[in-house]
Amino acid sequence: MTYCVGVLLDEGMIFASDSRTNAGLDNVAKFSKMSVFERAGDRLIVMLSSGNLAGTQAVIGLLNQRCNAPDATECLWNATTMYDVARLVSDAMREIDRRDSPYLEDNPAGFNASFILGGQIGSEPMRLFRIYAEGNFIEAGVDTTYFQTGEVKYGKPILDRVIKRNTPLADGAKCVLVSFDSTMRSNLSVGMPIDLICYQKDELAVRMRRKFGEGDGYFRELSREWSKGTRQVFRGLPDLAW
Repeated sequence: MTYCVGVLLDEGMIFASDSRTNAGLDNVAKFSKMSVFERAGDRLIVMLSSGNLAGTQAVIGLLNQRCNAPDATECLWNATTMYDVARLVSDAMREIDRRDSPYLEDNPAGFNASFILGGQIGSEPMRLFRIYAEGNFIEAGVDTTYFQTGEVKYGKPILDRVIKRNTPLADGAKCVLVSFDSTMRSNLSVGMPIDLICYQKDELAVRMRRKFGEGDGYFRELSREWSKGTRQVFRGLPDLAW
């Protein structure tokens, strides 16, 4: 399973993903689900992937191949808007699906790859998309400040209560990490390391990036303080009158 979050705020954007993959209880591995395409001063594109690992890696591999082709007419490096980037990712997904689907007919899972895509190109505003396995996508707006994919239900309540468009970037990052802590406590298929990027609006470069591994001091303190604070608030709730 997977847990990925992309957040669009007035100050910037937050991207986070876990690194645990499994094909059964005895086949657990770690793979980063975050891909970054960065050209400082020009564009920053971040992709968070969920679904079948072979499918997501094939899509990312195809996008990289097109970026590196000397005669590329359309690729992530020459797209002029984030909408065009979303369309290119969608096209790559459908190409991999067409290529592999005949060989997956007997597999009930079939082709299964989806993405959270966000970033900024030049002077265009920051944009955030959720791209589904079928290749269609939606874009975050005023009333939709974040997208999740994978094991979403455990982290969603804290995001819903805290995240607003005017939430400070630092507070948004803490909130996202708390949502990961809540998810990992309730679902063993989501696990560290956690990749985190905080992107400041209009910087067109990654300046805040962290990887939280097992035993990370900050994440452990955050988890401890969140648990302690939750218990304190619970004890302060009014008693039920019978």
